[in-house]
Amino acid sequence: MQLPGQYNRRMPRIAAFVFAALLSATPARAQDAIQLVEQAKKRWAESPHGSLLERILPPTFAPRQLPEPKSRGARLLVQYCVQCHNLPNPAMHHAAKWPGIFERMVVRMRGKGNLGELMQDMMAGVEAPSVDEAEALLAYLQQHGQRPLDPKKYPAVNLPEGQSFKLACQQCHVLPDPRRHKASEWPAVVARMEKNMEWMNRVVGNRHEPDEPQLRIEEINAFLIKYARKG
Repeated sequence: MQLPGQYNRRMPRIAAFVFAALLSATPARAQDAIQLVEQAKKRWAESPHGSLLERILPPTFAPRQLPEPKSRGARLLVQYCVQCHNLPNPAMHHAAKWPGIFERMVVRMRGKGNLGELMQDMMAGVEAPSVDEAEALLAYLQQHGQRPLDPKKYPAVNLPEGQSFKLACQQCHVLPDPRRHKASEWPAVVARMEKNMEWMNRVVGNRHEPDEPQLRIEEINAFLIKYARKG
């Protein structure tokens, strides 16, 4: 996989006491991943920008929920991404969208990009991935990215039964393929998405208008369960 030319092997200086445990090439155990998340939260608490960093992503996704949690890609995701915000879910974006977002994140980890000196200050003590690590991490994100729904295979998405699902999910990402999960798995996923949406509304201070259509979780679950992966 060819990454943009700005990735190189020159690494920013890092706080050794925080990242010494990250230098091992062996896959991280579940406890290691939890420890990395806790270290990140400690760093946020000590940073003047901590409250901003903590609010970038919702805190509803845990290391144990990562696809192939013992893989190198999962380890790298925890190692680098929780330095700046809560753990991202690879399914936040589909494969075609991840490269641009990932490139922007790596530039920021190196203290560059937007916000100038403020970005350098915010990224003080943050480690950026090497070329090899960046390739592996991006490949992992794309492999486990959101699988877009094909409306030709699911024409019901444009019918009344798919309206609540379509209205809710397309606000944040492409509509997911119902076969991404089994029927027994979808309710937990939908519940997590509901928490994410509530969390994001609190960030911007949104309030429902009295006549605003409300999301019908039971209808969303019904649609996804009906067309879910069998077995």
